[in-house]
Amino acid sequence: METLLEADINEAGYELGDPKIHDISLAVCPGKLTGLIGANGAGKSTILKTILGIIPYAEASVRFMSGSGQYAYIPEHPVFYENLTLWEHLDLAAAVYGLKQDDLETEGERLLQKFRMADVRHHLPGGFSKGMRQKMMLMIGFLNRPNIYIVDEPFIGLDPRAMKDFLGLLEEERQRGAGILMSTHVLDTAERICDDFIMISQGRIAARGTLDEIRSAASRPKASLFDCFDVLAE
Repeated sequence: METLLEADINEAGYELGDPKIHDISLAVCPGKLTGLIGANGAGKSTILKTILGIIPYAEASVRFMSGSGQYAYIPEHPVFYENLTLWEHLDLAAAVYGLKQDDLETEGERLLQKFRMADVRHHLPGGFSKGMRQKMMLMIGFLNRPNIYIVDEPFIGLDPRAMKDFLGLLEEERQRGAGILMSTHVLDTAERICDDFIMISQGRIAARGTLDEIRSAASRPKASLFDCFDVLAE
């Protein structure tokens, strides 16, 4: 199958000689949503940071395929500038992406309306709730409509309506052919939306594949993803 991103990680960590993840291989494919699932502290975020090249110590090979274009990274914890408004954050992101002003106006307005944030476009995010800050991160990520999305625990802080809006945008991007790698420990949602899974336990891959393949590995042919995780993850 064609891939947009391939990563082979022998080991990686935050201190020399103390690796947190081992023997991780994965691929992001066009139009597919791969769920990187596991408990808190299992190593999911470390895997994403290794792919992004922001982990201090890593023995890894990461390949963005020719023509795969830019990627968007949506972090677990919102990152923002205290003195820039929501719209100024979008404007700054557009400049980094090389987005034309007309495209910024069109896409920015679409996202503001989608996430019901139009009335706070000129407000500072320091006064936003955690959920509003997370929505700002999502808007920045979707602004340029890249071919690859790398998303870390996106559901934290989102209310049900915002989650529905986010999932709707993800589906639109999948239909367009974008590939998505998303870490989450919200297994019931992951079971509904992901095409396949990489289950991480104690820094290693415990199981991988489609839901049916995960069920087969757990010897639970009709079990939920949560129940399979309970069997396979230490």
